[in-house]
Amino acid sequence: MDAYRDRFIDHIRVERGLSRNTVQAYSNDLKRFQDYLADLNITDPTQVSEDIVEAFLDHLDSEGMSVRSRVRYASSIRSFFNYLMREGVVSANPLELLESPRFLSKLPRYLTSEEIRALLCAPDDSTPWGIRDRAMLEVLYAAGLRVTELVELGLNAVNLEVGFLVARGKGDKERIVPLGEDAVKWLDRYITHSRPVLDKGCGGGLVFLNRSGKGLSRQYFWSAIKKYALKAGITTDISPHTIRHSFATHLLAGGADLRSVQAMLGHADITTTEIYTHVERERLKSVHKKYHPRS
Repeated sequence: MDAYRDRFIDHIRVERGLSRNTVQAYSNDLKRFQDYLADLNITDPTQVSEDIVEAFLDHLDSEGMSVRSRVRYASSIRSFFNYLMREGVVSANPLELLESPRFLSKLPRYLTSEEIRALLCAPDDSTPWGIRDRAMLEVLYAAGLRVTELVELGLNAVNLEVGFLVARGKGDKERIVPLGEDAVKWLDRYITHSRPVLDKGCGGGLVFLNRSGKGLSRQYFWSAIKKYALKAGITTDISPHTIRHSFATHLLAGGADLRSVQAMLGHADITTTEIYTHVERERLKSVHKKYHPRS
């Protein structure tokens, strides 16, 4: 099983060009499934049946794993066996007739325009790292980036004169995203005045650097955004992805067309973007209920 898993991981990394984080998620899921099979003395993928996969998913359920996480495991295993079928290792996919665990699709959480303004103003702009964090928040909201795209943004991917950046998304696919005036202003202030203070010559051309002059981690920005949310008086639990959700929701609320939002978010499938139309409909229903005299 080790050899088959390694070949599959190489396949999705090299041939399919999936992102490092996605490849790692596949690898972790399949390693846990393989450990479960080892406890059953199963070392050959041809021995894996639908009942065994179902028992594994039930085992994850008994450990308190969320339905969403179990859906991800089922998807990883299904992709793995589809690969093995194409390679002629197995004749059928044991998940072919197995229904994935179902979960209710939750609408993405987003911030109001007032909350966004408070969040953007939360960093202390009297310090180089405060200006850096303000610039990061401004870019995140202006361009709707994923957190990985933000921390891995290179100087050569930013054009402040024209006001756009090139984001490298999932599958190493590039897309051009415009920046608003505020994001350009703060990014220019950071690159011109604050980044030279942080730069120790080891940043590898990345835009955003830590105090040691190296690239920032995703974990840092997750913790930073929670700190700034608390300072801004935002009581709901948010993450960098909440800002991405807010970017898309606010664009559609302002009249942007779905295809343009899809392109800026870097969604391969427009159905992924369509969830934000549901968000806007729910917002309108809420406004109607609050203000209409016969609601």
